[in-house]
Amino acid sequence: MTDNQMEKHVTLVAVLNIGFGILGVILAIFVLIGMIVANIYVEDYDARKIIPIAGTAVFLFLLITSIPEIIGGFGLLKRRPWARILILIVACLDLLWIPIGTIIGIYELWVLLQDKTVQLFNPASSKE
Repeated sequence: MTDNQMEKHVTLVAVLNIGFGILGVILAIFVLIGMIVANIYVEDYDARKIIPIAGTAVFLFLLITSIPEIIGGFGLLKRRPWARILILIVACLDLLWIPIGTIIGIYELWVLLQDKTVQLFNPASSKE
């Protein structure tokens, strides 16, 4: 595989991470809005106690998992070495999101663990 092809794969991984990260943030916002609306209209006392706890947990989970994807995606576009490490970690977590996340996680791992990708993020090693 040529360097140019690998550049395209890394760019695609970056765009996928930014896109799914933004989607996760949007979903988190919808969960927050849904939690507030549900808490206003639900009359059951027990449900009113559970909705904020469950909603907050889902909201925080979506936010905490989405923000590193966005940051890492932009870092990959700028070819920052730390971004490659961050997206490798995110890719391992993506494997748990069956089926779409698993496919994307495998693709991300395949791209980011290639020798040519490592050289893209460490130009000094390619000159030796």
